[in-house]
Amino acid sequence: MNKTDRLLAIVLELQRTEVIRAEDLAAIFETSVRTIYRDIQALSEAGVPVVGAPGLGYSLMEGYFLPPVSFTAEEAVALLIGTDFIEQRFDADYGSKAQSSRGKIEAILPEPVRSEASRVRKTMRLITSREDVTRKQEKEHIWMIRRAILDERKIRFGYSKKIAEPGGNRQSVRVAAPYGLVFSYGSWMLIAYCEMRQEIRHFRLSRMAELTVLEDKFKLKPDFNLKDYQPEDDRHIHVRIHVNRDIADKVKESSNFYTVAEEERADGLFISFRVRHPEELLHWVLGWGAGVVVLEPESFRNRIRDEAEKMLKRY
Repeated sequence: MNKTDRLLAIVLELQRTEVIRAEDLAAIFETSVRTIYRDIQALSEAGVPVVGAPGLGYSLMEGYFLPPVSFTAEEAVALLIGTDFIEQRFDADYGSKAQSSRGKIEAILPEPVRSEASRVRKTMRLITSREDVTRKQEKEHIWMIRRAILDERKIRFGYSKKIAEPGGNRQSVRVAAPYGLVFSYGSWMLIAYCEMRQEIRHFRLSRMAELTVLEDKFKLKPDFNLKDYQPEDDRHIHVRIHVNRDIADKVKESSNFYTVAEEERADGLFISFRVRHPEELLHWVLGWGAGVVVLEPESFRNRIRDEAEKMLKRY
């Protein structure tokens, strides 16, 4: 990045951040702190009202606003595709905002850039299958949960667990303090403090029912930051399978979430997984038929065998 581009980028960073240190700016732009000092001096001499001093942090004088900057065709395409994604995956409120944003972005682009962006967009599409598009009820849940998060209000919902409890029950009613929404591997997840479990838990929105926003308020834990949050890894069970060569490419394309290692050999593909419960892989393994064989653990091999025998009795 040349000096002119860096100076503009520094102004944009100051504009979106209340106070930022020279050390942080140096890390962002991969340069030295001394260079940042010189850049801040250059901005001040050019009339940009930078407030602050070395060691304290810098900010822009209140009321200063940098006029809209121009976009390249590639930047415009990135923004426009982003509006497509939001329209498909977010709730109706954000979907309508994505539509209006798309119109505004296209309206402010100079004709050459708008034409080039249109040409580039014609060469790519964001396509999801009917099953992959966020369902209507799930979108309603997104809208209700994000409003509850902003209003700091608890929620109540019915939840279907993926793995049944020892008694066979998969259904429960939860009251939780919603901390944030995460889109992971094609699914929306709620990160929330569950009153039943007395800890932070993860809930798939697709498994929720009868969601209600309560009047009860909550306070976000002061040490919680969704951006930095890393859940504890409790996947302690190792599973290893052998895949026949004739379906190895299809299995690899399935991109199973629990995969930790893959090894291709002359006699096929070997895949290792880490799971909380082997049953999390049960239907996935059975779906590949005789093309996949569980190597370990032995208990999971027996579970697959029992399930296959049950299936045979039904035919």
